[in-house]
Amino acid sequence: MELNLQWLTETFTGEFLLTLLVSMVPVVELRGGIPFGVTAGLPVWAAFIAAVIGNLIPVPFIIVYIRRIFQWMRRRIPRLNRMVDALERKAHLKGQRVTKYKYLGLMLFVAIPLPGTGAWTGSLAAAFLDMPLRKAIPSVVVGVLVAGMAISILTYGVASLF
Repeated sequence: MELNLQWLTETFTGEFLLTLLVSMVPVVELRGGIPFGVTAGLPVWAAFIAAVIGNLIPVPFIIVYIRRIFQWMRRRIPRLNRMVDALERKAHLKGQRVTKYKYLGLMLFVAIPLPGTGAWTGSLAAAFLDMPLRKAIPSVVVGVLVAGMAISILTYGVASLF
């Protein structure tokens, strides 16, 4: 039996799903997801929607569970301690920038479409700053929407050149 996955690259639904999945990946997030979706054949508006949804799916899990996951990793897989230490340091460093302005700072941090910012890092910072989920989520969502609009405008501008 042959598995036919052509629909992933040849249909609107497949392109939408791939864009959503790409946008869930740390570092890539929607900053890479929107250009990916447009390159795959989606209109900018559809790539925006898929990327925003994909980028936001991991956020509540990161905020609620990342500290427990790090503790589990330290106990069960000591070889990863250096990586966990680096991620915690990153969260604390980024958290210092956010702390001054709290939720507005978190939103601005997530909204800046530069490497090292975004929903994953913002959620990590929110978790280590003990921000309640119900208050951190709106800041991350608005930040992701702002970043998504900026990346969509840039992508549309670049795509229109070709």
